[in-house]
Amino acid sequence: MELKQFPRIQTVTFSQNDFDGIQHFPECGGIGIFIGTVRNHHQGKAVKALKYTAYAPVAEKMIRQIEQEIQLKYGVSYVRVVHRIGALDIGDTAIIAMAYAAHRREAFQACEEAVERVKHEVPVWKEEFYMDGTSQYVEGCCIRTDHEAPKPHSHEHCEHVHVHP
Repeated sequence: MELKQFPRIQTVTFSQNDFDGIQHFPECGGIGIFIGTVRNHHQGKAVKALKYTAYAPVAEKMIRQIEQEIQLKYGVSYVRVVHRIGALDIGDTAIIAMAYAAHRREAFQACEEAVERVKHEVPVWKEEFYMDGTSQYVEGCCIRTDHEAPKPHSHEHCEHVHVHP
């Protein structure tokens, strides 16, 4: 079976349909999917749009390496992450991660770790543009500090660090 070849850093709109289908992996019964979209607020400020920039050659290589490491770690059949760069409007898709595994737990874990690692290790930067005419770069926010064991359910949110160019 030949898997689809596509860049992990893209400047155009993409969707779940751009990924390989689960039917190509008959051993898999679970799909973990994360789709991150642009929301209209951040820390009480109204967001108008975002702009993602990246050091694309390095980002591409790093995402593929993360995919391979997670595939081995969790024993899943398929892990793919695509991150969009460029100008994005509210509601646009910024990132999609998918993992196919024999069981849901591994699919969910692989998908979550893929997103967290891409957000914190890969050179992709997010600039938020606000309705008041200002903008700022925002550092990614991790929902978990470890990738080994699940945390109890919580609604706590981490603090974001703002970096001004």
